[in-house]
Amino acid sequence: MEQQLLTIVTMLALIEFIWLGVRVGGARAKYSVPAPATTGDEMFERHYRVHYNTLEQLIVFVPALWAFGHYVHLYTAAALGGIYLAGRVVYALSYVKDPKGRGLGFLLSALPVYIMLLGGLAGAAWDLVTTQG
Repeated sequence: MEQQLLTIVTMLALIEFIWLGVRVGGARAKYSVPAPATTGDEMFERHYRVHYNTLEQLIVFVPALWAFGHYVHLYTAAALGGIYLAGRVVYALSYVKDPKGRGLGFLLSALPVYIMLLGGLAGAAWDLVTTQG
């Protein structure tokens, strides 16, 4: 069951990332920002930053999710992953509307990642220490 549940959360995170990329493509067309430009219209840049920031979070989220799920608690990892996913949606919508309003979405997506990162590290370290007997 461990792999299936964590795989589902991981795949949802990747689908969410693709969705944000599609939004960047739509903004590129809507605001006439030709590739490969990444600047030119503030609304396009907001979409672009949401997508790029999500990539920055995703690189930490995925291994933290799996480590926490394996070493600490599977269902808690999945729940924290769900909060992360919802937080990224809140972040995306609020950042595009007004970047100053991104705080709640950032908190809802960053906090679960930090919890899983530290928990996964502690769990792996504890497992290493206790199985060396």
